[in-house]
Amino acid sequence: QVQLVESGGGLVQPGGSLRLSCAASGSIFNINTMAWHRQAPGKERELVASITGSSITNYDDSVKGRFTISRDNAKNTVYLQMNSLKPEDTAVYYCNANIRLLGSVYYLQFWGQGTLVTVSS
Repeated sequence: QVQLVESGGGLVQPGGSLRLSCAASGSIFNINTMAWHRQAPGKERELVASITGSSITNYDDSVKGRFTISRDNAKNTVYLQMNSLKPEDTAVYYCNANIRLLGSVYYLQFWGQGTLVTVSS
């Protein structure tokens, strides 16, 4: 039905930058809120940032001023620009989207497979 495919993860030194992308494809009528979550080893998954269909954004306090979430509605894609990365940002990053499928009146949650971000010298 719907696939969310993330890209852009990798190894970066402290203070560096990475840009994550997540493209949604399939039988999509509309996408409401899109978000990035992360899960570090031994920790629970947490919300990093979200963006509504009208581009209202929300950030966890730990990433405010360093990360920027954006979206391209024409491409059904959400981005996460991560600057001034710290070792504690190391985690698997997952994108999440609230999607209404063609022929449906309901919105469903979909998740990507995750992309690993490692911040280390």
